[in-house]
Amino acid sequence: MRRPLLPVMRLWRRNIQLRVVATTLVMSLGVVLLLGFVVIGQVRNGLLDAKVRASQSQATGGFAVAKQRADEAASGAATGGAAGTGTADGTSTTDGRQSQNVIQWMSDLVESLSSGGAGAFDVVTLPVGDDSGGGRSPRGSGYVNPTSSVPADLRERVNSGTTAAQSYTRIVYSNGKDSQPALVIGKQVNDPNGRPYELYYLFPLTQEEKSLSLVKGTLATAGLFVVVLLGAIAWLVVRQVVTPVRMAAGIAERLSAGRLQERMKVTGEDDIARLGEAFNKMAQNLQVKIQQLEDLSRMQRRFVSDVSHELRTPLTTVRMAADVIHEAREDFDPVTARSAELLADQLDRFESLLADLLEISRFDAGAAALEAEPIDLREVVRRVVSGAEPLAERKGTRIRVVGDQQPVVAEADARRVERVLRNLVVNAVEHGEGKDVVVKLAAAGGAVAVAVRDYGVGLKPGEATRVFSRFWRADPARARTTGGTGLGLSIALEDARLHGGWLQAWGEPGGG
Repeated sequence: MRRPLLPVMRLWRRNIQLRVVATTLVMSLGVVLLLGFVVIGQVRNGLLDAKVRASQSQATGGFAVAKQRADEAASGAATGGAAGTGTADGTSTTDGRQSQNVIQWMSDLVESLSSGGAGAFDVVTLPVGDDSGGGRSPRGSGYVNPTSSVPADLRERVNSGTTAAQSYTRIVYSNGKDSQPALVIGKQVNDPNGRPYELYYLFPLTQEEKSLSLVKGTLATAGLFVVVLLGAIAWLVVRQVVTPVRMAAGIAERLSAGRLQERMKVTGEDDIARLGEAFNKMAQNLQVKIQQLEDLSRMQRRFVSDVSHELRTPLTTVRMAADVIHEAREDFDPVTARSAELLADQLDRFESLLADLLEISRFDAGAAALEAEPIDLREVVRRVVSGAEPLAERKGTRIRVVGDQQPVVAEADARRVERVLRNLVVNAVEHGEGKDVVVKLAAAGGAVAVAVRDYGVGLKPGEATRVFSRFWRADPARARTTGGTGLGLSIALEDARLHGGWLQAWGEPGGG
C-alpha cells in the first residue's frame, strides 16, 4: 500500500516549496471555511429574524381580523334568531341555517385572509382536536394540505394556550407541487357560534432560501478564488527564496565533486544577495585553501620521494661499513661487539622504513603499477606463514590455515598480496597474546578472500577505522618485537585497492 505513495512522500520530503504552498493552501482553506460558516450563520440569522418579525406582524393582524369577523357574524346571527319561529321542541328554526352559514363563513374567511398575501403566505384552518363537525373541517388556501403542513407539536401548543405560537415546517401541496420550507404561526380563535378552531398563517421561506444560497455560492466562489490566490502568492514568494537556495545546493554539490571554480550568480542587495556573496567568498576561500593543501601535499610527497632517493646512496655506504664491522665483531670487546649488532639491526629497520616511504611516495604519485598474473593464494599464504613461524614460536602462538583444501586462484600481484598478508599475520601474532591465529581462504562468484583472525587484545571502539592511518599505533607504549615502521597496514590498504579489492579491520576489546 505504501509503494505507490513513495514518490509522493519523497517529493514531499525533498521539496520545501511544495510543503510551504500546500501548508498555505490548507491553512487558507481552513480560515476561509471558518469565515464562511460565520458569515453564513450571520446572514441566515438576519434573514430569519426579519422574516419572523414581518410574519408575526402579518399574523397578528390576521388573527384580529378573524376575531372581528366572527364577532360581526355572531351579532348578525343573534338579530336574525330573534325574529325566527320556534319548533315543537323549543329550538330555533335558524340553527340549521346558522350551521350552514358557518361552513360558508369559514371558507370565505380563508379566502379573504389569503387574498392579501399574493403568494407571500397561505392560510389554514383546522378543528380543535378531532372535532370536524359544524363546518370546521380542515381548510387551506393555495392547494395547501392543512393536516400535513402543520406540525403536531405546534397544534398541541396552540390548543393548550390562548396566545399565538410559531414553528418551522415544510408546506405540502395537494396539487403535486414540491414542498418548501416555511414559518407557520397559529392561534386558537372562535367562530360565529363561539366554538374554537385553529387558524394558521404559513409563510414560505423560498426567497430567504434563495438569498442564502446566493450568499453561499458567492462565498464559495470568493473563498476558492482567495485560496488559489494565496497559493499562487505563496508559490511566488517561496520561489524567490527557494530558487537561490536550490542554486546554492547545486553549486555546493559541484564544489564537492571537485569543480572549485563554480560560483553563484548574485543580483540585488537583499539578504539573498548577501547569502550568495557569502557563499561565493566561502567557495573562493575553500578553493584557495584546497589549492594550498594540494601544493603542500605535492611538496611533502616530493620531499619524501627526494629524501628517500637521496638517502639510498649514503645508506648503502653505511650498510657496507656496518656489514664489515658486524662480521668482525668477534674480535672486539663485548661492548663494541654489542654496538655492532645494534647498528646492524637498526640499519635493517632503517632500510625497511626507507623502502616503505618509497612505496608510499609511489602510491601518492599514482605511479604504483600492478603486475598481475594467475596465482594460487595457498602458496602465498604458506610462504607468509612459514616466514612468521619463528615469531609465532617466540610468542607461543600457533598459526592455523583453513580452507586450503581446494585451489584459490586469482589474477593478482604475488609480491603485493604477500606483503598484505605478511602485515596482517605479523600484526595478528604481535597482538594475539599467545593465542591461535587463524588464516582462512575462500573463493566464490569470481572473487577470492583471505581473513586473518586473532583472539588477543582487540581494538577499542573507533580504532578499527584508524588502523590503516600512517604511523598510527593502538598502544604507543606497547613494546614491539618486530620493530615495524608503522606504515605496513597503510601500504597493505593501498595494495588491496590497487587490485580493485578492499581491506577491512574489525575488533573489540579482548575479542581479537
